[in-house]
Amino acid sequence: MPLSLFQMLSALLGGSGLFLLGMLLLTEGVKSFAGSSLRQALLRFTGTPAKACFSGMLATLLVQSSSATTVAVIGFVSAGILTFPQAIGVVFGASLGTTGTGWLVALLGLKINIGAHALLLVFAGAGMRLFGSARWKPAGMALAGFGLIFVGVDALQHGMEALSKQISLAGFPSGGFGGRAAAMLTGFVLTLVMQSSSAAVAACMVALQAGTLNLEQAAGIVIGAAVGTTVSASLAALGAGSPAKRTALAFVVFNLCTGFIALVALPLFLSVIPVVLPCLGLNTGPEALAAFHTLFIAVGVGVFLPFVRPYARLVERLLPERGPVLTRHLDSLLLQTPSVAIEASGRALREVSIEMLRLIRLELLEEPAESALESKSVQLSAAIRKIEEFVAAIPLTNGRQAFVAQLHVIDHLVRLQSRILPHEAIRTVLQTRLLHEEVDVTINLLNLAIEGLEGEACIGWHEQVRESAKSLANLRKQGRIRVLDEGKSTSSPPDEILLHLDAMRWLDRVGYHVWRICHHFATPAPAVSSPRCEECHPED
Repeated sequence: MPLSLFQMLSALLGGSGLFLLGMLLLTEGVKSFAGSSLRQALLRFTGTPAKACFSGMLATLLVQSSSATTVAVIGFVSAGILTFPQAIGVVFGASLGTTGTGWLVALLGLKINIGAHALLLVFAGAGMRLFGSARWKPAGMALAGFGLIFVGVDALQHGMEALSKQISLAGFPSGGFGGRAAAMLTGFVLTLVMQSSSAAVAACMVALQAGTLNLEQAAGIVIGAAVGTTVSASLAALGAGSPAKRTALAFVVFNLCTGFIALVALPLFLSVIPVVLPCLGLNTGPEALAAFHTLFIAVGVGVFLPFVRPYARLVERLLPERGPVLTRHLDSLLLQTPSVAIEASGRALREVSIEMLRLIRLELLEEPAESALESKSVQLSAAIRKIEEFVAAIPLTNGRQAFVAQLHVIDHLVRLQSRILPHEAIRTVLQTRLLHEEVDVTINLLNLAIEGLEGEACIGWHEQVRESAKSLANLRKQGRIRVLDEGKSTSSPPDEILLHLDAMRWLDRVGYHVWRICHHFATPAPAVSSPRCEECHPED
């Protein structure tokens, strides 16, 4: 019995909805079940642009969403976890990985009738989601989503078969650049409406198999779908910082150029693929479309990947860094992923700490202009305030140890920043080297701390900083007794004696706060109270 118009539209729209819902559940389920492992793997295997491309492809194959991978990468590069060239490599891989959904539909969804069996997967996944342990609930959601994808494809098939008996677009003009551009625009609009290039490609494959579209029209739609997927990345970068905007721009330009190459070379692709596929034991219907999708994205990756670094420099020139450099990683977009946000604030704190220690070292080694010190101090103070606001806005779910460690670092940075501009008389004492031994120990302590925070020191460097801080505290105790004794036996004015004591105390407190900052970076928030050297530093 033929389907009515209402039944046909219900099958088409409902099938698309089920496919989209399945993709959403699969993506969210995989991200929840193995999100941290995926993030670690993505970060671990991104040493070179080629490795980054491969890891991006695998990650997208697992989560079945190039948009999810791209948005995650935008977060990573905003946080400073990935370099910009690495992020571009991952984005290229994500574009290539998203073509895997087309192969899944072509080889399983359309070639094998598993729609009814897929309902069992939905049932099993729902059972795991409702009655499974907390660890396996996300896996159940992913399994249910996987099943819904094929249920949606099955519904699309029924609706498209009915539509092909009443309407066929295959006979419409499709040759020439104009026809291909029209098909491309159709794919772009479909992706905007569905918010998923994979759903648009799946619908296109079903229409191709039903005869509603011919291969050339379907190929044009797939090109448009690939270009349309850049919209998600662009939206994710709106209101974000320069790193996120650069990544989104690199993704958009790559997809536009790749789409243009595919559009121009479409006749060549369509003449080669039907000849090669039978040699591989594949049919020339939806499988040819899946092969075309993979091939033209692979060609784009092959063109861009060897020139990732020059391409990255070009994008950086087009979108130069704006705003304070020290807090460039603090992007509000990262607050959606607390673990990445914690990483970003940690990196910002580390950079602020390094700059502050360099400034204090400069005070001890040279005699910089007071105006320059004040300007730097104001910048550091503003950066600390911004980091503090960012950390306070992180929706903490886990990672409390790192969070508490960062609060400790902020506290010590605030105290240390207040000591950047000591009293002019104290600066005079420090510059005249009357406390040469204490100053030398402080400079060595600062050098070791800076090397450690920059990742250039040996293992256990923070313990060496601690020992230097203890030595400085002991020098202050011994020096205090010596200066007071000398004051009794000489005619030194009381204000000079007090000035010496203030200078020693200034050095001691600088050493203490530097040690505590290094301690919390090296061993974030231990389960028990960390040693504070109360004997040497009774007050915080």
